[in-house]
Amino acid sequence: MSFVPGAAQAPQTVGPVLFRAACPDCRGRFELSAGALRLAIGGSRRTTFYSFTCPECGAAVRKPAGERIVELLTGGGVRTLRLHTG
Repeated sequence: MSFVPGAAQAPQTVGPVLFRAACPDCRGRFELSAGALRLAIGGSRRTTFYSFTCPECGAAVRKPAGERIVELLTGGGVRTLRLHTG
């Protein structure tokens, strides 16, 4: 969106952010709110991941999070834990 000086802009309403996810155990596909996800940022790609509990089978799921996933999750309000090393 671009800004035009002097132009009136309509207020934007943003609904709750939902993230698509899948469970490797039951193969269920669903949408989760930011509150259902956790992001852990470590010192390497191996220690940076997000996690959630599958709403269909109850399995604890942990998946790697690259830079783009980290951007999307933090921008969407997912709680973040920074892991310290050394």
